[in-house]
Amino acid sequence: MYRLVPKCGLNFKPTAQKPVEYKYGPRSVAIGDFDNDTVLDMVIANHITNKIAVYLGYGDGTFRDPTMYSTGSHSSPYMVTVDDFNNDTRLDIAVANFGTNNIGIFHGFGNGSFASQIAFSTGSSRPIAIIAFDFNNDSLLDIATANYGTHSVSILYGTRNGNFSPTITYSTGYDSLPSSLAAGDFNNDNYVDLAITNYGTNNVGILFGNSNRTFEKQITFSTGVGSHPYSIAVGHFNNDRFIDIAIANSGTHEVGVLLNNGNRTFANQANYSIGSASPYAIGVGDFNEDNRLDTVITNNGNENIGILLSYGNGKFNDPIPYSTGSSSSISVAIGDLNKDHRLDIVVVNNDTGSIDILLDHFEGFLNQTRYPVGSNPQSVAVGDFNSDTRLDIVVANSGSNDVSVLLRYGDDYFEEETRYLVGSPPLSVAVGDFNDDIRLDIVVANSISNDVSVLVGYGNGSFAKETKYSVGSSPSSVAVGDFNNDTRLDIVVANLYSNDVSVLLGYGNGSFVEQTRYSVGSNPQSVAVGDFNSDTRLDIVVANAGSNDVSVLLGYGNGSFGKETRYSVGPSPSSVAVGDFNNDARLDIVVVNWDSDDVSVLLGYGNGSFGKETRYSVGPSPSSVAVGDFNNDTRLDIVVANGDSTDVSVLLGYGNGSFAKETSYLVGTYPQSLAVGDFNNDTRLDIVVANRNSIDVSILLGYGNGSFAEQIRYSVGSWPSSVAIGDFNNDTRLDIVVANYYSNDVSVLLQYGAIAYEIAYASGGGSSLRCVVIGDLNNDTNVDIVLANYGTNNVGILFGYGNGNFENQMMLSTGSISHPISIAIDDFNGDSVVDIAVVNYGTKDVGMILGNGNGTFANETTEGVSFDSRPLAVASGDFNNDKRSEIVIAYNGRDNVDIFLAYNRGSFVREPRYSVGSLPYSVAVGDFNNDTRLDIVVANLYSNDASVLLGYGNGSFAEQTRYSVGSNPQSLAVGDFNNDTRLDIVVANLDSHDVSVLLGYGNGSFAEQTRYSVGSNPRSLAVGDFNNDTRLDIVVAYYGGNHVSVLLGYGNGSFGKETRYSVGSDTQSLAVGDFNNDTRLDIVVANGDSSDVSVLLGYGNGSFAEQTRYSVGTYPKSLAIDINECVEAPSVCQQFCENISGSYICKYACGYEKDLDGRSDRQASKIYRMNFNGTQSTVIIEDNQTHFLRALAIDWI
Repeated sequence: MYRLVPKCGLNFKPTAQKPVEYKYGPRSVAIGDFDNDTVLDMVIANHITNKIAVYLGYGDGTFRDPTMYSTGSHSSPYMVTVDDFNNDTRLDIAVANFGTNNIGIFHGFGNGSFASQIAFSTGSSRPIAIIAFDFNNDSLLDIATANYGTHSVSILYGTRNGNFSPTITYSTGYDSLPSSLAAGDFNNDNYVDLAITNYGTNNVGILFGNSNRTFEKQITFSTGVGSHPYSIAVGHFNNDRFIDIAIANSGTHEVGVLLNNGNRTFANQANYSIGSASPYAIGVGDFNEDNRLDTVITNNGNENIGILLSYGNGKFNDPIPYSTGSSSSISVAIGDLNKDHRLDIVVVNNDTGSIDILLDHFEGFLNQTRYPVGSNPQSVAVGDFNSDTRLDIVVANSGSNDVSVLLRYGDDYFEEETRYLVGSPPLSVAVGDFNDDIRLDIVVANSISNDVSVLVGYGNGSFAKETKYSVGSSPSSVAVGDFNNDTRLDIVVANLYSNDVSVLLGYGNGSFVEQTRYSVGSNPQSVAVGDFNSDTRLDIVVANAGSNDVSVLLGYGNGSFGKETRYSVGPSPSSVAVGDFNNDARLDIVVVNWDSDDVSVLLGYGNGSFGKETRYSVGPSPSSVAVGDFNNDTRLDIVVANGDSTDVSVLLGYGNGSFAKETSYLVGTYPQSLAVGDFNNDTRLDIVVANRNSIDVSILLGYGNGSFAEQIRYSVGSWPSSVAIGDFNNDTRLDIVVANYYSNDVSVLLQYGAIAYEIAYASGGGSSLRCVVIGDLNNDTNVDIVLANYGTNNVGILFGYGNGNFENQMMLSTGSISHPISIAIDDFNGDSVVDIAVVNYGTKDVGMILGNGNGTFANETTEGVSFDSRPLAVASGDFNNDKRSEIVIAYNGRDNVDIFLAYNRGSFVREPRYSVGSLPYSVAVGDFNNDTRLDIVVANLYSNDASVLLGYGNGSFAEQTRYSVGSNPQSLAVGDFNNDTRLDIVVANLDSHDVSVLLGYGNGSFAEQTRYSVGSNPRSLAVGDFNNDTRLDIVVAYYGGNHVSVLLGYGNGSFGKETRYSVGSDTQSLAVGDFNNDTRLDIVVANGDSSDVSVLLGYGNGSFAEQTRYSVGTYPKSLAIDINECVEAPSVCQQFCENISGSYICKYACGYEKDLDGRSDRQASKIYRMNFNGTQSTVIIEDNQTHFLRALAIDWI
């Protein structure tokens, strides 16, 4: 699987892993390391409960449950900050208590816990904001507060024992209503100043600090009429040594920037509109790792925050919005929460009462920008040709016999090419300073005119006319180095047809001595340089394609070289690289062999000689090689582009000169050229590959353990032939340039920082995923995923790591043309280990895959059940209370469900069928008459009703009782909606656009339906307590829709109005469960058209975070989840749990809904697998037309 990325950009997405309890009234957030574990923690001020909540971090962006500390009755803490106030090297907490007019100090013990609050009065001030800073240069922290009630700021000077002096107060003006403050030395006099936002008087006030612990009278700078500035942040926005100011102007819906002139004045405010929202809190940080301070803004009035990326000159991009799910985000904190060296963001939402955590992650590169160059560009190199500290590009154009120079201007663009004539045709280009003027020059190897062209640079981006120097026949590769130790660069060229190399020694003025030629092997194709005998003199190595060897020429240090020594390698070596592969401080050689599909490694002895080659197989026709440490073990590894394939080979080095077997990674078609670099600034090497025939480049991001993520592909020009990397826009990120041979241009891809990510797991090419089930298959308490891969005839398992990530898919064969279509997981053979049951549409049978409890499984066995119709779904349950599992099968083209009873393993007896309504479409089970026996309810699509069949407990059922519902019922679920301990029924009605609720009397009969309007065409539903009020709620998915609706229950059988949440396209099926172990129910939705699932994490108050999407395969139809520790769930849920290895599990499984013989598309065959009174029970949706149910049970011996 790969993702072809048309455009990437900075993107935030909330994780909401540990939202604050919604009833607590979170008001402010601050972060710091409270337990000295090098992991950031956070503290929240909760103004409703008069407490602060301390959350200790795990280091992955998630947090432990909070510890609460009281700030006093009616204290209403409004803002919190952290620092070491008593000089014990442990972080403490300071709180502005708005209600009790004081500052609360919580001294930290350094283990994550804190002492009780010590309060310091601020008078009748109503402190609304607080900061900590050393205002009097005594190395002790002081505190400043903005006082909303007295229109002033107060300073509390710190003492050595963590106490504070009485407040000193400075007026901010009548009706000023100061709302926030920041500290900094704004006039560079080495005394700290204060900046205040005065909400009431529409200005920023500056109190310049003096040397005697006092401040001057406030000087104000207007922020505009009606601007009502609410929050302030400071930083160097234009790199001029003076601290600048950024303001959230809530009244004019703008971010204001005041650039500091350095003379106690500021430039007029520059404004950046954020639309209709009112900005509330503001913070600064380098979010895209370009060494420029950016701005983050939280908003009141729409459900997002905004990021303004900086140009580094005091100007900012327009804000980029990112959803928080809250229309009132009031506080922000910034720090690296998951130790990936990138800034993350924490946002307080006071309407939803939650904390959003937005984690930074590499996203990719901008769309390519193509620049015309000459004809058939063959080779590319980069360098700063005009001395502006920005990298420029030079391209050798083999079709037009010239080079193109593209100078960068601005941040993201290059000027139109300037062309310079060279020889015929140029094949290879390199850069260096050949005349010692600190300006880069260019050298080009011309293969037919048998010379090299040197173009001396003027340092302004222009170059002198070429000077040519004769070399051998058909020069194919060029490199530069100082071969005679005179500190002047020289040139070496590999001459393909004259079987030699030419060395041209530089005079240091841009001219060169005539060549000296040195014989090498036949058809030298690639040249590299290095010190092979540890004499501090550069030597040369050449790959000889015709003689199948490499030539090593040792340098004497005076510009001359000894006679070659040849070392045999594989046939047609085409590319060579050097590195120390055995950590002996001596250079070794690696060569790719085109015709033998391998690489040769020659270990150096340090005296200029090399051992015999060791060969390592790679892919077909390797064309390019590079080296780097891909697994951070300080040992060099190798990566090879396999020219006649669609992959690259990575060989990890053992550090002793040997290498592990290759690992292949898919890239584009016919990879030709590659380079390595850290593209996402995570200190791990990544790979970029130019793919000739697929007209793109592939990026493989390294995990730092020697493995790589699946490729991300970016379109470029036609027939990319050469790739180079460099930082073209001075943002400290590596960018990419590609020479495109046939489209006569170069493609530049600028890397763009990002703070969002998608985790995608491929189900296998052509898998045609039909069903997804979730459960713990290896007893590690982590949720795993099971897939029915219809197209590839197997069951796929992705074992979970417990942090939301999964191992690569393990596939279990179900046999040729079996086409598995539905699965159920359970303990089918009584060994307390989870097994897998799969129905095979192609071979018309059911297979059992028995688990060993450790993540391994026995081969599939078919259990002797052959069907005259193709099965659609399977489920298991104990319908006759014999403590033996039965199986339930639904078929394609037969309007019934069969339940089979088995007396011996593999021997089955067919039970009678049961009439239901017209075209039964969905089925569920429960004990509707409180007799401890499972009953069945069926939704009948054409007769617009539900059939209830009461069970006798012996596998047989009473005749149906029908209850009217809405039009075309598609899906149903059961639960106790009015808290009377009696099961009720809810039905999704496709054509009447509503849901029907039938309240149960507890005797097997039901009241008439109550209908609740939802969106158009509801097709699937599930129930759960989404707001932790012990009342069941409902979630609905829609046919052809891209959202789900949540209806919160009142606990009396009635429900509130729907709330909608966006998901993927064409929702198919949904399920609920706690996916992040925060004791709050979340939702997962299968999206048919977008071939993914959406996960909505619940805040526990009935609202949900924005979706996170995960790719799962082609057109997912239905899904299921396991809810662990069901004993803590509501009593109704406990009735449907089973005990496997001591763990109670409420289960839901799935099936497939499409009529595979070409008839109409039908509702998902969903399975609900539950447990009643310690016995298993499972139900499935059937797709039938004869309106019968039939049973079959298995008696495991």
